[in-house]
Amino acid sequence: MLAVRFDRFGPPDVLDIGVTPEPHPGPGQIRIRVKAAGVSPVDLALRAGASPAGRNLALPHIPGVDAAGVVDEVGPDAAAHEGDEVFGVVPLAGLGGATAEFAILDFWTRKPGRLPWTEAGGAGTGVETATRALDLLELGEGMTVLVHGAAGGVGSIVVQLAAARGARVLGAARAESHPFLESLGIRPVILGQVDEPVDRALDVAGAGSLDDLIKITGSPDNVVTLADFEGPSKGVRLSMGRLAGQPDGRHGLAVAAALAEQGLFRVPVREVFPPRNAAAAHALAARSPRWGKVVIDVVY
Repeated sequence: MLAVRFDRFGPPDVLDIGVTPEPHPGPGQIRIRVKAAGVSPVDLALRAGASPAGRNLALPHIPGVDAAGVVDEVGPDAAAHEGDEVFGVVPLAGLGGATAEFAILDFWTRKPGRLPWTEAGGAGTGVETATRALDLLELGEGMTVLVHGAAGGVGSIVVQLAAARGARVLGAARAESHPFLESLGIRPVILGQVDEPVDRALDVAGAGSLDDLIKITGSPDNVVTLADFEGPSKGVRLSMGRLAGQPDGRHGLAVAAALAEQGLFRVPVREVFPPRNAAAAHALAARSPRWGKVVIDVVY
């Protein structure tokens, strides 16, 4: 099969298209013919050699952890059928594999008809991450939550899922991203200018915001971070996924799909690239201001 891949670490131009063996699903997994794949921060870090997980990568490596497509092979005990249209997440042990003609999904849900392929292709890890963090915060109806880094690929999903729980959502982002947040129905704010009570806060961006978020919410117990490894030293919970004692957010995929079918959820897409321009896709995904999702339309 054809795949976007890299055989050495470095800048975006290390990406090229090559031939690689087709994968096959194991127990509880499915294989899809990929329609679209999102570009995520983990993809950028692995390609650049900036992630500790890169030490365990077998090169050449196919990036991409989010994918959407049509099921064409079903592993033992997997609840799917050939021909199903789905979106989801690749096996995270391999930290990639989505930007190829075929990819394995570890967990998934049916793609609703109202969710375009490009949006579905960028949804998986963002939805799982957002759901996991909101569960950890025990966010419920009537609460006010402040999301720092609200305009990014994950943040723009977080704010919608938080609003769907009946919460009042404040989105902290750079001023140039405020019109984008308003288009999602979210009140944009500047982090240092929040002037109303806030029950919970979620840090998606890192960048040393935890002291401000603790002050705004009144306690580190009210704050969760996805991006700041100093969090535990300040009493703030760090959510990295699939950790003992922390919730698993994969159930959020079905929730997001149901909301999308009702027209209440979308995945904001910044730009779509063909596989031959994967290097440009990675470069754009790393460029500030970061809003929405960069997606590769997997048609070779």
